[in-house]
Amino acid sequence: MTQSVITRFAPSPTGDLHVGGARTALFNWLYAKAHGGKMLLRIEDTDRERSSKKALESILSGMTWLGLDWEGEPVFQYERARRHQEIAEKLLASGYAYRCYASPEELNEMREKARARGLSPCYDGRWRDRDASEAPQGIKPVIRFKMPKEGETKLQDRVQGDVTWKNEALDDFIILRTDKTPTYMLAVVVDDHDMGVTHIIRGNDHFTNAARQIHLYRVLGWNLPTIAHIPLIHGPDNRKLSKRHGALSVNAYRNIGYLPEAVCNYLVRIGWSHGDSEIMSLQQMIEWFDLPSIGKAPGKFDLMKLQNLNGYYIRHSDDEKLVTAIESLLPRLSATSQIEAVPDTSRHAKLLAAMPELKERSKTLVELWEKAAFLFTTRPLTLESKAAEILTDHVKKILKALFPILQEDEEWSSASLESRIKKFACEENIKLSQIAQPLRVSLTGKLTSPGIFDVLTVLGKKESLNRISDQIES
Repeated sequence: MTQSVITRFAPSPTGDLHVGGARTALFNWLYAKAHGGKMLLRIEDTDRERSSKKALESILSGMTWLGLDWEGEPVFQYERARRHQEIAEKLLASGYAYRCYASPEELNEMREKARARGLSPCYDGRWRDRDASEAPQGIKPVIRFKMPKEGETKLQDRVQGDVTWKNEALDDFIILRTDKTPTYMLAVVVDDHDMGVTHIIRGNDHFTNAARQIHLYRVLGWNLPTIAHIPLIHGPDNRKLSKRHGALSVNAYRNIGYLPEAVCNYLVRIGWSHGDSEIMSLQQMIEWFDLPSIGKAPGKFDLMKLQNLNGYYIRHSDDEKLVTAIESLLPRLSATSQIEAVPDTSRHAKLLAAMPELKERSKTLVELWEKAAFLFTTRPLTLESKAAEILTDHVKKILKALFPILQEDEEWSSASLESRIKKFACEENIKLSQIAQPLRVSLTGKLTSPGIFDVLTVLGKKESLNRISDQIES
């Protein structure tokens, strides 16, 4: 019987869920779904000083917004400290670990000597074979794992390929600190085993950890999970991804109006591909995703590509869904937009009516909302400076002549208004643009907006005529 696939996402609650972590979670989620398995969630909160409830809530809400659900309740690593201590004591009793009494000064001296020789700082094993009776007073010991000093450690990584480390280059690492708290190196192995994890998919910043963790699995008699180290994400300049590249937390993208399906689609394409497919649904991702298709080189984060992809999803989204999404953002828009949330009972209907035109020109929901601002602006409108320059005395005379023709329109539809305005332009021997742009400015206060006939229709006859009248009389 084939073992069920179990992956895990294991964030530290020391900050928000950012792009790199979100992609790791997505890859774990997709692999589990693709193989009929499940993804577990473990909160690695052993850094008590930096861990916070706020960061945890941010991580959980970001994953939920992206649609990355997990099986069961989250496992909190800190709560498993006794289990980690138990395993450390077991390793100590079986001779695979030992107490180290090296002082901070000695450890610093080791590091300096290694650097002077051009080597990586490492522990020299001085307490590996010494008896505790030789321990100096006042030094609390750590427990170190006894790494093999000869031979090689090999890993068949599902992304990086076959990798080999010389054991002589791997020092004896700490598994239990002086205060008996476990290190990451021990805790992650114990937790992955106890949680039944079959596939570890994580960033390759953990790559060298695998060389050490393999030996923990071996001496404990546990099966080694399948391991895949995915490349990190870099900016367009090939440097480590940061805010200067436009990379924000998942919830920040949510608050400025990105759609979760667009973010997932973009993240999955950073370092992974399925032929030439650019646009794909979650279901298609699940069907197509596999580890060998992940590249070895760092993925590139391009904010412009994300914006364009989000614009695509907005254009192809259901209008009702977009309006609902915008309304869910309104309580937070004061922090991301100059437009105040509008407590208008007719807001939903107005947005819905304008949506077909609005969404064609918007790359985020906030941008979409800002373009819709003209619907809710109170009279008289405050015109943008360049827009105000359009309404010369000559232009106002044209609008004044058009005004009674618009008043006569009982149907007030895009078709009827277009017919009347085009006929007026023809009779006055002027271009349609010479009427459309002044109308746009009068109705919206801006030089850009949805189609002018749609603007008239969405605003309604009474509001449209009042706004035009305001400008004629000003």
